[in-house]
Amino acid sequence: MTALDLSEARDRELVSRVRDGDEDAFRGLFRRYGPIAMALAQRIVRRSHLAEEIVQEAFMALWKHPEGYDQQRGSVKSWLMGMVHHRAVDLVRREESYRRTATAQAPEQADADVAERVAEDIDLPGERQAVRTALQGLPQEQRQVVELMYFEGLSQSKIAERLSLPLGTVKSRTLLAMRRLRSALGGMER
Repeated sequence: MTALDLSEARDRELVSRVRDGDEDAFRGLFRRYGPIAMALAQRIVRRSHLAEEIVQEAFMALWKHPEGYDQQRGSVKSWLMGMVHHRAVDLVRREESYRRTATAQAPEQADADVAERVAEDIDLPGERQAVRTALQGLPQEQRQVVELMYFEGLSQSKIAERLSLPLGTVKSRTLLAMRRLRSALGGMER
């Protein structure tokens, strides 16, 4: 048996243990393939915070659905790197699509500051006051996340880092805040 065969047999055993909820086996796979996965994701998306999220999502998929690995289709390494690659490429495609859509909708404003465009769109004093009131009506922790995101331009990952919170908490607070704002500002839709 070659070293490659032994390595693959060990990986398959670790995946089998992950199926049984073994956290040490999961950590072993992460220690082994996390750095390689990060390098792959970073090479594709070219931003470390996005690469970290992609790797985290791929390994969470391993943890939640280890039965997704099929040894008939390849090695554990190729399965993990495939998940990272697909997530990274999907993110790049989504961002490119978003940029094309934004540029096509407002080519003359493509380089304008987002805050200025929003201010121009909400130029009526009553609407501005309604937005301020709605923001003030949010619980402090939700308002803080929204302000960091929209007024300082921070990503959810950067907000989590700055506030020393789990990324999931930041995402939950953002979702709850957006729901409250939508509810409070529902009558303003044009």
